[in-house]
Amino acid sequence: MELSIRLAELQKRTIEHREVLLTEEAAKTALVMPFLQSLGYDVFNPSEVVPEFTADIGTKKGEKVDYAISAGGKVSILIECKPSSVLLNVNHAGQLFRYFSVTDARLAVLTNGVVYQFYSDIERPNKMDDKPFFTFTMDAIKPGDIRTLEKFTKAAFDIDKIVQEAGNLKTQSLIRLELEKEFAEPSDEFVRMTAQRVHGGRLTPAIKDGFAKLVAPAIAALIRDFVNERLSSALKASSPVEDLPPGASDDPSDGDGIVTTQEEISGFHIVQVIASRLVDPKRVIVRDAKSYCAILLDDNNRKTVARMHFNGITTKYLGMFAGKDETRHLLSDLTHIYQYSAAIEARLRELDPAIPA
Repeated sequence: MELSIRLAELQKRTIEHREVLLTEEAAKTALVMPFLQSLGYDVFNPSEVVPEFTADIGTKKGEKVDYAISAGGKVSILIECKPSSVLLNVNHAGQLFRYFSVTDARLAVLTNGVVYQFYSDIERPNKMDDKPFFTFTMDAIKPGDIRTLEKFTKAAFDIDKIVQEAGNLKTQSLIRLELEKEFAEPSDEFVRMTAQRVHGGRLTPAIKDGFAKLVAPAIAALIRDFVNERLSSALKASSPVEDLPPGASDDPSDGDGIVTTQEEISGFHIVQVIASRLVDPKRVIVRDAKSYCAILLDDNNRKTVARMHFNGITTKYLGMFAGKDETRHLLSDLTHIYQYSAAIEARLRELDPAIPA
């Protein structure tokens, strides 16, 4: 089974049960062990996945790391687990820091079963870095996360290549965090730089304050326009669709008062773009109903890809399926549908086994 499908199944379990997994043992059994299995490791083979791994260090006797993954008789990955209700921070990684310097491991993972933080020794050899080079959240997996996690699977594991790439991943992660902070709340330096380039004259406090109020909205509008442009280009390249897709209606007299809103059309287009990576986009259609708007494969109501629950005044949900079970995910913005790309692709493969892995 492909990694994206295994992760989509685990994501569903994580979303459904994380609130009741209040102990470390519960998180390990229900979330962490299945995650290691999804990467191809045999959690029931103690020579491959060692639970409660112990390596006495100086005066520290009997300390344990929750798991150690071993390859060729050597420890390659150390894993420390916390309850799913705990917000991870570097203070939780004490054993990992100590064990990292006395084992062959070059990788360490700190997790609560929902968030996974990957560490290495990029800055100083044999000393675990203070900051992770890669972090992902199980209940909000991005396509790029899956591509990175592929490198940690048992079949593809190459420690030299991973460590070599870890430096780039860490730098990219730090750059992204800084950009996110600037975009959400632009710093004085960023505002001043932008104002000087746009204004051209003397930058008085009043002018600077005026720019400070405009920079964040301008960034948000730029990102929205960029996303819409990418979406429009992808739709045109894959399959031109009409303003109103088949199965939708803008006439309240059709279908007992059913009206397909612009948000539902936009949401359908996003799912269609994601699906176009695997299938002809013409196979993906929308069928509106009173309580939800369904996205179907091959216009077959037994092949539901997703459902859009957009009728609420203040809340909107994307319903994703595994078998006949639907899980609703709250959407604060339509573009957040892209966070479920892996789950949509997994669902398409479930509905059509002919889709290549």
